[in-house]
Order: sequence, then C-alpha cells, then structure tokens
Amino acid sequence: MIQLHRPKALNALCDDLFEDLIDASTKFNQDDSIGCLVLTGSQRAFAAGADIAEMKNRSYPQAYKSNMFAQWAKITQLGKPTIAAVNGFALGGGCELAMMCDIIMAGNKAKFGQPEINLGIIPGAGGTQRLIRAIGKSKAMDMVLTGDMITAEEAYNAGLVSRLFEPEQLLEEVTKIAFGIANKSAMSVQMAKEAVNAADQMTLDQGLLFERRLFHSLFATKDQKEGMTAFLAKRPPQFTDE
Repeated sequence: MIQLHRPKALNALCDDLFEDLIDASTKFNQDDSIGCLVLTGSQRAFAAGADIAEMKNRSYPQAYKSNMFAQWAKITQLGKPTIAAVNGFALGGGCELAMMCDIIMAGNKAKFGQPEINLGIIPGAGGTQRLIRAIGKSKAMDMVLTGDMITAEEAYNAGLVSRLFEPEQLLEEVTKIAFGIANKSAMSVQMAKEAVNAADQMTLDQGLLFERRLFHSLFATKDQKEGMTAFLAKRPPQFTDE
C-alpha cells in the first residue's frame, strides 16, 4: 500500500511527491513477494490535483522542454495490478492519477473532477483521453468543459469506479480484494492486465489474437496445471508463479 501524504495541501501532486510515488511503486513492482499495489490518500483527499503553486510561473519552453507530466505515465507501465482507493477529492491530476491505476474503488462520499478549465488550462496527464474511454464522450466533455465535480455514485454509474464502500471501510475492503488478486497466479494476473489494457490500442481482431496467444502461453506454466488440477480435485490451488 502506498499512501499519498501532503495533508496541508490535500495531497497536491508536486514533483517531489510524484518522484517518491514512482520510486516506491517501481520498487514494489520489482518485489516478487508483492502481488498487487494499492494507492490511496486520506479521508479528505485522494489528491486534489497537481500543485498549482509549483506550476504557476512555468513558461511554455519550460513545460515543453521538460515534457511536463510525461513521467507520470510510469504508473501505467507497472506490471502488477494497481488499485486506486479513493476517499475525498480526486480532482485534476488526482483524478488522472486514479485513472492511471487499473481499478478505481471509492468511498461513497468521494468526488471526482477535471477542473483545469477554471484555471485557464486543460487536463495534461490523461484527463481528456482516459476519461472518454472510461465514461464516454458526452460525460467526459461535460466534466472537462464545465470543470464540475461528480459524486462517487455518479462515477460508479458512469463506469469510472468499479465498487463503492463506506469511507471508513474503504481501505479494509480494498485490501481484502487486493490480497485476493495477489493470491492468484502472478503470470495469469499480469497477462490478464496486459490483455485488457491492449484492447484500447488494437482492433477487435488484433485484440482477440493477442488475447488468444497469451491464453495459449499459459499452458506452458505450472500454475495452469495446478489451477485446473485443483479445480477438478475440489481444493484451493497452490500457485507457485511458475
């Protein structure tokens, strides 16, 4: 579990905080004893956005030459599944960070939004791209152009969030789900994640072939033999990630 912790700034995503996040998530991703990552904030805010004070005086050449926000995409490149556990505000960069995770689960009082338009800018870390894939053009355009927040229930109904919990139960429930994922075969979990993520980038025929080839490859693993043997024997599988 990784917890964002800048309480006075409602976990605003400054460069240093994001560097720490990338460092921690990369190390956990390389740890074979870890099967799932959970990213969370506080009860008040998952993350209230990118750090406006830090960005305010940047020039266009500075933003362009540094390719600002490009490094954030490292969160999407993790092999292990990631779950965003969202309480409170997930706004701007906070909403974009949540969407970089594989699954978003939220407390039922959470708020989501892309309010960048109110600052004279637009989302710059995937808000116009991932949001439309998650909830469709009309709803995404509404959120991006108005800057209005939506409730956790609206996010759930739109498909942005997969499950809702009482705020004080969120981490406990998400942790149970994360352990459930982590206890499955690591190879099949990683391939399943890879196949689902590829769907956005491929035609249906390409995606079906890619899925099928990954499916075929799992028959070379000990975990496939163990999983099917355990199923027929009516016992829990003992996966070894081999």
